[in-house]
Amino acid sequence: MFSYLKRIFLGAPLNPLHPQIRRHVALITLLAWVGLGADPLSSSCYGPEQTYLALGQHTHLALYIVVLVVMTIFIISIGYNQVIELFPSGGGGYKVASKLLHPYVGLVSGAALIVDYVLTITVSIASGADAVFSLVPIWWSAYKLPTEALAIIFLLTLNLRGVKEAIQTLLPIFLGFIVIHLSLIIYGITAHSQGLTMLAPIAMHETRDLIQSVGLLSMIGIILHAYSLGSGTYTGLEAVSNNVQRLAEPRIITGKRTTFCMAASLSVMAGGIILLYLLWDVKPVPGQTLNAVVFHSILGSSWLGELLLIITLGLEAGLLFVAANAGFAAGPNVLANMAVDGWVPNRFRHLSNRLVEQNGLIIFGIAALIILIWTTGSVALLVVLYSINVFITFSLSLLGIFVYWIKHRASKAWLWYALFSGFACIITTSILGITLFYKFRAGGWLTIVITSTLIVICLLIKMHYRFVAKKLEELDSLLQQPLIERDISPVAIDPYLPTAIIFVNTPSVAMHTFLSIQRLFPNQFKNYVFLCAGAIDVESFSGQAELEAMQTKANHLLDYLVKFCYQHELAAEGYVAFGTDTINELKKLADTVGDKYPNAIFFASQLIFSRENMITRILHNQAPLILQHHLHFQGKKLMIIPMRI
Repeated sequence: MFSYLKRIFLGAPLNPLHPQIRRHVALITLLAWVGLGADPLSSSCYGPEQTYLALGQHTHLALYIVVLVVMTIFIISIGYNQVIELFPSGGGGYKVASKLLHPYVGLVSGAALIVDYVLTITVSIASGADAVFSLVPIWWSAYKLPTEALAIIFLLTLNLRGVKEAIQTLLPIFLGFIVIHLSLIIYGITAHSQGLTMLAPIAMHETRDLIQSVGLLSMIGIILHAYSLGSGTYTGLEAVSNNVQRLAEPRIITGKRTTFCMAASLSVMAGGIILLYLLWDVKPVPGQTLNAVVFHSILGSSWLGELLLIITLGLEAGLLFVAANAGFAAGPNVLANMAVDGWVPNRFRHLSNRLVEQNGLIIFGIAALIILIWTTGSVALLVVLYSINVFITFSLSLLGIFVYWIKHRASKAWLWYALFSGFACIITTSILGITLFYKFRAGGWLTIVITSTLIVICLLIKMHYRFVAKKLEELDSLLQQPLIERDISPVAIDPYLPTAIIFVNTPSVAMHTFLSIQRLFPNQFKNYVFLCAGAIDVESFSGQAELEAMQTKANHLLDYLVKFCYQHELAAEGYVAFGTDTINELKKLADTVGDKYPNAIFFASQLIFSRENMITRILHNQAPLILQHHLHFQGKKLMIIPMRI
């Protein structure tokens, strides 16, 4: 029943070894723009509002902010085009900082991205719910938080089916938002075309008056404060570089096209909405967003206007939910890349049978729910928490690109690239400093605490994995047995003789198990059968070369073990399978091989630590125990050999 329900809700399993599977799950420009670009585009629903409200009575300064917003968007986007070129396998800000600066700098960037993507989900859902509840009586607000929680659960379920499937489901909402908001911006500006021509002269006149009354520095401070509160507008621009491996071939061209679409659409929406606030002289209304107020002014109070307003705000809410989906689409991939480098548990690099980072999706969903409940869905607080971390990643990524071009001066255009990335880094670092200054006491400190805590946890995990890897390397050097090709000749195998079937994954573990059997049961077993499962995870599924390298490694291990047995005149053979769930593949192999060898005993090694606890069980899978349960239930025997670390 569970398998049946899982298939209904999540879909049928996909074959990761199918030659066309990458093309099936890859995102073309349109789908990538929807899935990854909805995050920055959705910020036009709350970023311009935060900026405009922060100006208070000095709304004329918003005209300068429009220029700054558009410039910043394109500068950051062009900078990330270089990231896409240098890292076409994905990883974005995390890999740039890790490879071009230092692994510890990459850790900071990765941790900042993880927190940012969790907040992307939460703030988008909360802001979307605000847009919906702007249309209903205020007493309905009691149901807002439960609605937001259900929306997170729904998006989590949708993404467990597959990123591409989730995006295709949400595509009509995205396109509807683009069409109706672009139409309203064009109409709203055109209807006040005369006022538009007067904006610049009026802004300059009022700016001179403001400088005379409060001083130049105070005026700059007002602009920077408002600009920093709207800095959430730029979050999500890095998403394409983090997920280049998801894009359709040619990846680099698709990535650049997607980035341009994101930058152009965000510039038009964010800048256009701020202009609408100015032209229509918008004032805050309790229980309504500024977008709701300005669009109501544009559409009027007729039944048609009210209907269009409902559709417009409904699409805003829908787009914000699509933007929350961008957190699910991009966040687990960052977590997976960090798992490959050992900063987080290995299980986050695994793929489900739908070829998605299932464990990462679940942890992001749980984290988003916790933050949503803790903040009670307050957009004002979430926006403060939201926009700090992304600028940490922006700054480190652009600094990494700058360092790269300084070290690689062979290109004719290296100086231009270096100057541009350096200039972009100065801008993003300045925004980070301003944002921290103005938002630190308002709740920004909490983001720093959460990110720092995550960094410390990652350091402890890395320390543990390094310790285990060092011990396994020592075992490799002690247990590695040389092969002498002239002494190797195949030995015929009799399946009815006593057989030891050994689960293997690494040379040291395999040799430890084999030698332990020899010591515990001298001359007892006449056949040795080795079972190995190659994991198709985030790393091996990133490209055909990586997949082939993983398969070669697994086959090479089996070939070595079988030849080692031949060298000692022992009959042996090996079986290998590849899949996203290695334990499931080993179960299938065990069932097949177990039937062939009726007088067999299975063996597996289990790492044993001096202090076993929940943490070690999370950091290391319990494959031997799971396999033992599976085989014992079938009446077969599996002996677990302890391997002390």
